[in-house]
Amino acid sequence: SKENRTIILEVMERTWITGFTQFELGIFKDTDPRVEVIKFAIQKKLKQALEETDDTYWVITGGQSGIEQWAVSAALALKPDYPQLCVSIMTPYQQFGSNWKQERQEQLHALVQQVDFSASVSPQPYQNAGQLQNYQQFMLNHTDNALLFYDEEAEQSKVRFARKAILQFQQHHPNYELFQVDFEKLQDYAEEYAEQQSDWS
Repeated sequence: SKENRTIILEVMERTWITGFTQFELGIFKDTDPRVEVIKFAIQKKLKQALEETDDTYWVITGGQSGIEQWAVSAALALKPDYPQLCVSIMTPYQQFGSNWKQERQEQLHALVQQVDFSASVSPQPYQNAGQLQNYQQFMLNHTDNALLFYDEEAEQSKVRFARKAILQFQQHHPNYELFQVDFEKLQDYAEEYAEQQSDWS
């Protein structure tokens, strides 16, 4: 019945994952060992959440190279073990990434083909910074918590705008959780990842 359908739609959790671009981290190849550590950190966090629920669990992220695209790859790799997991790429505006190098455009396109849902928040191509603010607001309104890769030391990173938006949002939505991974926490994950690798070898 229609009533039951509505209830099913409401039982879900949604996590917004965002953070540094690959260039902000100085990572220029996906074969960089740090990429594996970041994916390990994302998967660990997602597994903790997924073990606790059979309800639909959405990972929602953008199409930016770096943390956002690695989050998509990391989440897609978990899907066979967690059927309740869904992955979405929401870009801030139409034709997002169209000025990137061909190889990077193809990479984004390949990920978009694999996710459960993708769309652009703004129906127009890039016009002004207002679209990016609307995008952040959209992400906050459509998620229950955020996993943010950011460190205060990286003052020039654009991620600071997302963090500021999240903190402001929390003032009026105290239940909205922010889990932040800074460089120190990432180092902890790197050590844990290295330990696991040596256990298996």
